[in-house]
Amino acid sequence: MSKKANYSYIGVSFIILLFGIIFIPKIIDRINNKDINRAAESRSEGILVNTNTESTKTSGLDYLVIDGKRKKVPEFSFTDQNGKTITNKDYLGQVYVVDFFFTTCPTICPRMSSNLTVIQNNFKDHKDFGIASFSIMPDNDTPEVLKAYAEDYGVTNPNWHLMTGAKEDIYKLANIGFNIFVDTDNFEHSGDFALVDKEGYLRSRQDDFGNPKIFYKGVISEQEKVDEDGNDQEITILKEDIAKLLQE
Repeated sequence: MSKKANYSYIGVSFIILLFGIIFIPKIIDRINNKDINRAAESRSEGILVNTNTESTKTSGLDYLVIDGKRKKVPEFSFTDQNGKTITNKDYLGQVYVVDFFFTTCPTICPRMSSNLTVIQNNFKDHKDFGIASFSIMPDNDTPEVLKAYAEDYGVTNPNWHLMTGAKEDIYKLANIGFNIFVDTDNFEHSGDFALVDKEGYLRSRQDDFGNPKIFYKGVISEQEKVDEDGNDQEITILKEDIAKLLQE
């Protein structure tokens, strides 16, 4: 091997040694001082969940972070089953669950509404708990129809509003505002529930792999435990997380 090659190896070794001396202690110091952003990236749609202890407050539940910003419920204004105008501001100061449904749905909606009634009754003594149900068939689901539906499912919480309004506004709120799938042509929709804190931010827990559990399955009941595909019910963990947010 030539002297020139030997000098090259010596030079590279010196640079590596110099890097270790200068930069590794700084990296260790940053880690020890928790100066590194500990946001776990979701496996879908670039959604992040902030796991920093300070940002999760006392509940241990995470904020959804999209494009570097915490996901907050956008402004909305609809009419509820009592003919009253309800906006996102009416829910400030409340922990609430969100779903999208329609009254003539023959499949998943009755199960979702029944599970929401269970949740309502579980928190009947909490004035700062609410539910926001948005009809994706507003042409049919007038306030009168929604009121009859509410009576059928035993809606007693004054903060449970079943809402109707302009179809395009509701579908935009579902697909963009809450990232909950609603098909604008076939009335197909997700059976998921979203959870919102008192300040209007969407919150979640993490799954077993450290990814944000953005939604809660709303179709499977606690009694069923699992569905035909082997998916576990999530009403129990939703109730647990509501209770945590109510303490924040």
